[in-house]
Amino acid sequence: MKIAIIGAGNMGGAFADALLRIGGHTITISNRSEGKLARFAAAGASITTDNSVAAKDAELIILAVKPWLVADVLGELKANISLAGKTLVSVAAATRGEQLCEWAGQGPQIFMAIPNTAIAHLTSMTFLVPVRAEAEMTAVVKALFDGMGQTLVTDEAHLPAATALASCGIAYALRYVRAATEGGVQLGFRAKDAQDIVAQTLRGAVSLLEKDGAHAEEEIDKVTTPGGLTIRGLNAMEEAGFTAAVIRGLVASLLQ
Repeated sequence: MKIAIIGAGNMGGAFADALLRIGGHTITISNRSEGKLARFAAAGASITTDNSVAAKDAELIILAVKPWLVADVLGELKANISLAGKTLVSVAAATRGEQLCEWAGQGPQIFMAIPNTAIAHLTSMTFLVPVRAEAEMTAVVKALFDGMGQTLVTDEAHLPAATALASCGIAYALRYVRAATEGGVQLGFRAKDAQDIVAQTLRGAVSLLEKDGAHAEEEIDKVTTPGGLTIRGLNAMEEAGFTAAVIRGLVASLLQ
């Protein structure tokens, strides 16, 4: 497809990196600041500081700007080009589907998507909401995101929870890595070695969960022998509020 990415910040840039890694698409990236665009040009994308130029010939437009800029950007596009027959995917958090329909007008098919920054490494957990879209195009857009990780088609009501669990969740998982790394240093490892150990351990944990029918608690039970070290460690973490802290953090990060 011909794809335009409006915005080259953290999310827009990560999305561009992913599409360029996959290949097979014609990519144009627009951003008001030229400084963020040079590396994408070097990787084979077309670049521009004019959003309308980027979107004019695109079949799919990825809107990756700050939420408070979405209305202005869509107004700019409508004033300069026709959005009829195009597909618009907004990755701007805290923007409602009804707003996108109002701002974009009747022309395009519209989706909301919540990926996370791991999309740059083709390992995103992405939530996709067809706001105003045909089933055929929903399948096309889902397949695009599936190439950059895993995608769940859901409804708009679940997006706040999705953001907390998967987008904010990247930071929460990395905070565990940092804490465990610091623990590893206290146990006697160098910081770099400790981080590598924790990262590989997480890879192993994920691989266990990827088996058909796998459940986290069952895998925990396999390494939690009666009177053993693991149960002592788990109980100490729970006494410090581990599970309660994770749940409280997720609830606190819900979009209001």
